[in-house]
Amino acid sequence: MFKIFYIFITSLLIFFNSAFAENINIFKFTEQELRELDVRKVRGADNKTTYSVGSNKNGNFLKAVADNAASGLGKEVKIDLNKTPFINITWKIEKDLQGINENSKKGHDYAARVFAVKKTGATPLSNRAINYVFSSNSEVGQSWPSPYTKKSIDNVLATTKDNLNEWVTVKANVKEDFKKFHDLDVKELDGLAIMADTDNSKKKSISYFQNIYFSAD
Repeated sequence: MFKIFYIFITSLLIFFNSAFAENINIFKFTEQELRELDVRKVRGADNKTTYSVGSNKNGNFLKAVADNAASGLGKEVKIDLNKTPFINITWKIEKDLQGINENSKKGHDYAARVFAVKKTGATPLSNRAINYVFSSNSEVGQSWPSPYTKKSIDNVLATTKDNLNEWVTVKANVKEDFKKFHDLDVKELDGLAIMADTDNSKKKSISYFQNIYFSAD
């Protein structure tokens, strides 16, 4: 009887730990946070992407305007992927980048992307990344190595073919993606970055990010 009771209690604890695991919010999208985030301009880009914050009925958001520009906002943060492996992103593209070849160097631009980064060496060039993108031309589920480095994989989570100028929420298992694309068993993520870039295509994009967090399921 004790053994049956022990199994029951253990199962119950596992259920409650999973059901009530805390979501890990990454960005607040406030003026103060915007000043504190690490801004990285892409080498060779003529201009920086313009980032600003706003709010709607669902909370704060980040607006990104890239006009022949490329720069990202990074944040070093430790995420336990054994506990919260899923990234959740709510985003919208108002003006997309139709007609470019996104898996080529000349067309490697996205109106909205979120990088999940794992440090795997002493320098940033040795890091591995999954680049979750809101594509203007490709289909959800498509993926390919960046034409600039095989250490970063582009993974399409949303497309303006289905959702142009509409808020859409997407989810991905980051732990499984690092295993699938990099053959790495990643227990802890080291950072996250947001970027909108049009420096290769010389076009203009407008996009929005909101409510980016990690969850247990």
